[in-house]
Amino acid sequence: MSDYLSEDQAIASVARLTRVQLVSFVEAEIIVPVLTEDGPAYRKIDIMRMELLCELSEQFDLQEDALGVVMSLVDQLHGVRAELRTVLEAVETEQPEVRDRIAELLYKARSIG
Repeated sequence: MSDYLSEDQAIASVARLTRVQLVSFVEAEIIVPVLTEDGPAYRKIDIMRMELLCELSEQFDLQEDALGVVMSLVDQLHGVRAELRTVLEAVETEQPEVRDRIAELLYKARSIG
């Protein structure tokens, strides 16, 4: 089984996605297919993004430019979460007094903001 889905398979995988929407998402570079010998192909992450894009465009009537901004923010949030996860893993290897000092600083930062 391939890790990629064809355009037809992608459309079949996302119940609310139409071919017109998919073309629009690709033209707006919100979805960037992988180029294969058989043509454009989509990964699992692309399918999940398509589902979110369909939901956002239906529920909030967002156009491609707004969808691009929202997806950029979602991507940034996922990146920050991954970085935070790495920092937390590093902190867990530190001595208890270091972890306590970090926890105290985080508590203070939360109460300020």
